[in-house]
Amino acid sequence: MIENSKRIVFKFGTNILRNESGDISLSHLYSFIEDIAYLYKQNKEILIVTSGAVGLGAKKLKIDTTTSTTLKQAAASVGQPLLMGIWQDGFEKYGITTAQILLVEDDFSNRKKYLSLRLTLHKLLENGVIPIINQNDAVSPSEVEHASFSDNDKLSSLVASKLDADLLVMVSDIDGLFDKNPKVYKDAKLIKEVKKVTPSIEKLAQGASLGGRGGMITKLCAAKVVTTSGLCAKIVNGTTPNIIKKVFDSDVGTLFLPNKNLPHKKRWIAYATNINGSIKVNDGAKNAIIDNQKSLLSIGIESVQGEFKRGEIVSIIDKEGLEFARGISCYDSGDIDKIKGLHSDKIEQILGYKFDDDVIIKDNLVVI
Repeated sequence: MIENSKRIVFKFGTNILRNESGDISLSHLYSFIEDIAYLYKQNKEILIVTSGAVGLGAKKLKIDTTTSTTLKQAAASVGQPLLMGIWQDGFEKYGITTAQILLVEDDFSNRKKYLSLRLTLHKLLENGVIPIINQNDAVSPSEVEHASFSDNDKLSSLVASKLDADLLVMVSDIDGLFDKNPKVYKDAKLIKEVKKVTPSIEKLAQGASLGGRGGMITKLCAAKVVTTSGLCAKIVNGTTPNIIKKVFDSDVGTLFLPNKNLPHKKRWIAYATNINGSIKVNDGAKNAIIDNQKSLLSIGIESVQGEFKRGEIVSIIDKEGLEFARGISCYDSGDIDKIKGLHSDKIEQILGYKFDDDVIIKDNLVVI
């Protein structure tokens, strides 16, 4: 299935890029570059999402970044050009041009920025350039403090799903997903194929990687984003020699199969990173949305949480507070609070205007 993949996103975590002393492992990184160059020469389109800037900068400055967000930002600003320089120098030896792309969550959640980013990345690929992508930790404290992109796992999944990639490869320091923690249980077995990331599959993940901000759970979340977008994902062990060339081998790693194919706009709605508020609905509204693909009407709304504006993406939650859908709101949060529980024909009377009979129209609503 994946051997014919044309556009591939490779995500490299912090642990797999550095050695035991905390320095960038040039032997590892250059081996990755050599194998990626091999795929590039086979007319594959490659995008790379890389971690490591904070760690590299901290090593250079000889500072402990665990004590301060500002120190993490300083380390990122020092480490990012060093990290980019290594990737760039390596690919230049094979005559391959690279481009640096630094992103924050707003680049995805703001639709105009997202569409501009999408066009830029497409143009780079058309011109044979390999984009090297990372979080812009130096200017975004929310990225460093809360790890919104979860050690770049979520970032890589957004890049893959929104750029129509065929395959996301997460290069980690573990062979893949196991039926139990292989670091604790010697009889743990590798799961070679996952048809769908279900709650039972998610329970198999434990903890974060030491030294990084992600773990298996973030990789499963990334796999869910990718597979519901109609793409494949794979987790492989970067310590395995020539692992990049072995990505298409069915005996290597864990492969996640596609199980849905959302249209582009609905992918953006479902996986936009900034969710500023939520709308709690009753059981009737929930059933209408899930079972009948209906719009969300004001009469089905019980309450509004957070503050958001018309045109922003909001979370739709049920009476138990569980999110089951997301959509683009036709009204501000304050206005929705005024019309909740009322029939649509009362909207103009209450607000003095009416944008639409629906609070969220069905074309802008995605069940997740």
